[in-house]
Amino acid sequence: MDIDWAALGTVFGVSLVATVGLVGLFTLGVVGLARKPVPEPGTATAPAAATPAGTGRAPAARAGSYACFALCAAAVAYGIYLIVA
Repeated sequence: MDIDWAALGTVFGVSLVATVGLVGLFTLGVVGLARKPVPEPGTATAPAAATPAGTGRAPAARAGSYACFALCAAAVAYGIYLIVA
């Protein structure tokens, strides 16, 4: 029995890169959702609940988070497609 070490190394490398990339993408999504709105300059710092929606970076961070989660879901769906096909 011969082991194709080159193919085994390729599978290992691709799996490692895909895993680290997917976990990193999901982490960016979680960090984006955890980001609180930044108060406007020159205003008193208000609690997050009292800050009106749509101020600061929160909408952009939320949209970026949803994009990260959508890419994660697409990668998982593609992986399932590869396994089933």
